[in-house]
Amino acid sequence: MLLNHTILQLRTTGLSPERARALGHLGYLQWLGGLPGFASYPAEAMRAYTAAQPYVKDAPALAVFCDLLVDSTRNPAQALDLILPPKQRRGGAKGRRAVM
Repeated sequence: MLLNHTILQLRTTGLSPERARALGHLGYLQWLGGLPGFASYPAEAMRAYTAAQPYVKDAPALAVFCDLLVDSTRNPAQALDLILPPKQRRGGAKGRRAVM
């Protein structure tokens, strides 16, 4: 369920390379955080890669996600260089009310 949601979120087109890279990394972290503790990482990574492949050509963020899956299974002892979003204030309750 979370895998499908992550893939859907990453199927955005027309992104700059930097934004696609950032979203791909966030998608990977979201997917990884949703894995059950008893799951086989290589099997789940292969399942995610297979599910995402039909959309990779048109979605650069999804391509980054798939590259992370491949890198993490090829070199499991090597740490991935993941990008985290910059810390920034988003306006809190006042900002949420302004959107409505």
